[in-house]
Amino acid sequence: MEAEPPTLAFLLYDVARLLRKRLEQNSRGSGLTRSQWQILAYLAQNEGINQKRLAELLEIEPITLGRIVDKLETLGLIERHPHPTDRRTRLLHLLAAAGPKLEQLRELGDVTHSEALAGVSEDDGQRLLQTLEAMKANLTEACEAAIAGQKRASDG
Repeated sequence: MEAEPPTLAFLLYDVARLLRKRLEQNSRGSGLTRSQWQILAYLAQNEGINQKRLAELLEIEPITLGRIVDKLETLGLIERHPHPTDRRTRLLHLLAAAGPKLEQLRELGDVTHSEALAGVSEDDGQRLLQTLEAMKANLTEACEAAIAGQKRASDG
């Protein structure tokens, strides 16, 4: 009996898992964990975000994020600022020392990206990125529609 080809979901899951694993291998000597790298990368794109929202973006528990943020703060890479109108909320900001770390992350990401796309033409690589962006947009829209439908059903 011939083995069936992997489904899209399983293939994407495996590729994502292997990308994370390879990035971890490439960044072993950096002094930061993958979770710490991920928080720095998201914070670079969302400067001034509060911890609750960042935890939602990363899909991790706020208490888990808090522990990682504590460590990054101790390392002098980020700092918490009070929210101007909500004293319970702390906003996260990168410090200057995070700049070289983010550059190192970009370089490690480029190495991992090159390894992942070895033998893939530039055109095919660009098509892959465009296809993945479209899939992300489609699935984001579908998830938001499902949440809105559930909310309407519970309100009705």
